[in-house]
Amino acid sequence: MPWLAKRRYSAKIREMGHQFKILAENKRAQYDYRFLETFEAGLVLSGSEVKAIKNGRINLAGSYVVIKNGEAFLINAEIPPYQPKNAPLDYDLRRNRKLLLTKKEIKLLAGKISKTHLTLIPLKVYNKNNKLKLEFALAQGKKKFDKREIIKKRELKRKIEKALKSKEEF
Repeated sequence: MPWLAKRRYSAKIREMGHQFKILAENKRAQYDYRFLETFEAGLVLSGSEVKAIKNGRINLAGSYVVIKNGEAFLINAEIPPYQPKNAPLDYDLRRNRKLLLTKKEIKLLAGKISKTHLTLIPLKVYNKNNKLKLEFALAQGKKKFDKREIIKKRELKRKIEKALKSKEEF
């Protein structure tokens, strides 16, 4: 059965990490937070929400992860309906969505958040083996002067690259 071997091979490739499709990123989070540790979790979604996310219609800006009563939730993430005219009347764009984590991971996160001034920020939503996953990070907020330093370094790097390019042309 050669077709069976082909299927197993493609499954191995997916397991090795070659079949990731990033559907949404929270780019602003890199500017506002310093990431200490990242985690991966599954999402509990309805069918139309899955279709909308696979079309890239999700907004992670301003969203965060909270742990309540031993469960993790994604708060304030906006997922518009897949078909706006066919959406249920009680559809909520920003409803709380449960994250699928083990009890051990939840206890670890709850302990780290309660002891220090850290927060959980979603970074990416991606498709892994046809399952939607959320990558979030244990993060610490940056101060205003940290942000200014990053901007100065970025501008300096651009000037240096521009100067090197202009020298190479001559």
